[in-house]
Amino acid sequence: MLADNLKQVEENIQKACSNAGRKRESVTLIAVSKTKPVSMLSELYDCGIRNFGENKVQELSEKTDQLPNDIRWHMIGHLQRNKVKQVVPKAALIHSVDTYRLAEEINIQAKKINRVIPVLIEVNIAAETSKFGVSALDARQLAEEIAKLDNLRVRGLMTIAPYTQNPEENRPYFRKIKELSVDIAKENIDNVSMGILSMGMTGDYMVAIEEGATMVRVGTGLFGARY
Repeated sequence: MLADNLKQVEENIQKACSNAGRKRESVTLIAVSKTKPVSMLSELYDCGIRNFGENKVQELSEKTDQLPNDIRWHMIGHLQRNKVKQVVPKAALIHSVDTYRLAEEINIQAKKINRVIPVLIEVNIAAETSKFGVSALDARQLAEEIAKLDNLRVRGLMTIAPYTQNPEENRPYFRKIKELSVDIAKENIDNVSMGILSMGMTGDYMVAIEEGATMVRVGTGLFGARY
């Protein structure tokens, strides 16, 4: 079943890339594996998936110890400062940095283990009160502040678009994030690059790719519905 789901998602990614005149390899598929058992992750691993995304620190910690070490783990959920110590040794990329204080704590813990951690700035592009993330206006300033931390590297932006039945409704938000990334890139800030745009989930990842996503976070589309 998961192999069939993956095949469908891959076909959709290829189609969206073709629509945008992009190469398939310009998009990284992250399998969002929150609440899913290790056996299901292993099944997708055997199909060739190497990027998995977790929302909860505890799940990330438990699964990294049970699965092959060539997996790239993405911390995509809201991260509390008191949990940073557990994430820093394990995450290949932290998607959800939305305050300087969080970045500062990541920097402190990264220094302890001599790692330079790539991070994304989470932008609440639709200004939803229920979501974390900085405003588009504050994203540039946060990038400049984080850039001064020795053991962090800002690699791009992440957003969670509004839930909608019609993915076209999110196209303007994805477009705004892309424009914001271009604007920040033009600033040529040391230790800041805008090569990664993490946006698009099961319901809207094709539109996100057409608007410039380089990482899409797909859970339900791969693992099936959560109950």
